[in-house]
Amino acid sequence: MNLTLTLFPLGWQHYLLGGVAIGAGVALLFVLTGLVGGMSTVFSSTWSFVLHQRFFQQARFTDSRAWRLVYALGLILGALVWWLGFAGAAPQVTQVPVWQLVLGGFLVGYGARLGNGCTSGHGICGLGSLQWPSLLAVLTFMATAFLTANLAARWLA
Repeated sequence: MNLTLTLFPLGWQHYLLGGVAIGAGVALLFVLTGLVGGMSTVFSSTWSFVLHQRFFQQARFTDSRAWRLVYALGLILGALVWWLGFAGAAPQVTQVPVWQLVLGGFLVGYGARLGNGCTSGHGICGLGSLQWPSLLAVLTFMATAFLTANLAARWLA
C-alpha cells in the first residue's frame, strides 16, 4: 500500500497550505509589529482578566492581553471561515466526551506554562528565530509524543 495514502488519506496539500498560512501569519505579526505570537501566552494573558493570582498579573500578561485576545479571536474567526466555506457548515463531531476535551485543554495549557511555551510558540516562533531553548523544547515534545503514541498503540491493541 502507498505510504502517502496511509499517512494522508485525505491528501497532503491542505496540511502544506495550513503550515504555510501559519508560518506566514506569525512572520507577518513579527515583521509588522515585532510581536511573537505563541498561543500559551495567549492562554495566560486571557486568564489574567479573571484570575488575580500574582502569576497571571505579571506585566508580560496584562500589558499584552488586548492584542493577544484579538490574535486569538482571529484564530477562531479563521476556523469559522474554514467551517463555513470549506466544510459546508457540516456539524463537526467527535466520540471524545466533553469532559475529556475540557480536561485535556486545561492539562495542555498547564503543560505549556510549565514548558515556558507551547508547541506553536516553540516550534513555529522559537525555531523560526533560531532559539536554542526552543529547539530543545521541540525535541522534547516530539520524543514524548513518539513514546506516548507507541505506548498507546501497544496498550490499546
